[in-house]
Amino acid sequence: MQTVIRPLKSTEIPLLRDFLYEAIFLPEGVEPPPKSIIEQPDLRVYYEKFGQSPHDRALAAEVGGKIIGMVWTRIMRDYGHIDDETPSFAIALYKEYRGQGIGTRLMQEMLTLLQNAGYAKCSLSVQKENPAARLYRRLGFQTAEETDEEFLMIYRYEKE
Repeated sequence: MQTVIRPLKSTEIPLLRDFLYEAIFLPEGVEPPPKSIIEQPDLRVYYEKFGQSPHDRALAAEVGGKIIGMVWTRIMRDYGHIDDETPSFAIALYKEYRGQGIGTRLMQEMLTLLQNAGYAKCSLSVQKENPAARLYRRLGFQTAEETDEEFLMIYRYEKE
């Protein structure tokens, strides 16, 4: 079936919570945390009052009428926070849809959307063990900061 990438509808905003949980990277052999983990203040910034800021943007990947993945950005004080002018990324796909290029398409579409909106850069945080870190590098994100466990990465739009 064909995957359609489209803007998230306002009625679908509650799904951000589900996809935030899906976005939690679990290294091999690690037990998933309880779903209630997304209620922690440092994770609620990803979905609380989403859509109320002009900086909030979200795209859905849909297959056969079912949303199977999302990418969303907003200016928030999250793990990928750079400054108050730079949107941070969150992205997730259901496990069975990973590794098929859908995440790449979601990221590319959002990068274009942000560029067209006039942003100079965007950012994200990714655990070093997460295979998605390779995707982000391939797309042009560069490591700005590094901890023992994570990369803080920035994508800069070229000035024309």
